[in-house]
Amino acid sequence: MKKFVFLFTIILFMTSTSFSQSDWREELQKQLPLLGHRNWILVVDAAYPLQSKPAIKTLATGEDQLDVVNEVLAAVEKAPHVYPEIYLDKELDFVPEGEAAGIDAYRENLYRILQGKNTTKVLHEELITDIDGAAKLFNILVLKTNLTIPYTSVFIRLDCGYWNAEQEKKLRDLMEK
Repeated sequence: MKKFVFLFTIILFMTSTSFSQSDWREELQKQLPLLGHRNWILVVDAAYPLQSKPAIKTLATGEDQLDVVNEVLAAVEKAPHVYPEIYLDKELDFVPEGEAAGIDAYRENLYRILQGKNTTKVLHEELITDIDGAAKLFNILVLKTNLTIPYTSVFIRLDCGYWNAEQEKKLRDLMEK
């Protein structure tokens, strides 16, 4: 039994999709040119689970979540090939300060960062289901932060940066004629 546990631990270590804290910026810069329409980048709190699908790569940042959100959004917005569609947990607006110290200040700062950006709120379990489904075909990059406040994960679905939904609709209408 000990041999099995040891072998399983080695295999798990060798197939891990997590990286050390110092690597996350470098990995983001390497991955961003490869990512495109329908890929996701998640900036998550400390309790977000390490998911088991091979297409989901998790990196521990060891950093403040809002700083990581700022850095990721800046990188995505500089990339000409992608556009960020941001999703937040719907539960975020209902978590009381008395149950999660710091949530009010967090919300205020996050909403300031996201002001004017394409943001949608969805139930947390629906977002997890979306990520699970997306990982069947597309890669997901998860940046895990040191934040310990619930329902604070920021889910960024990448869309095409040079072709939007309106252009796609016009194209499909033209094709039908």
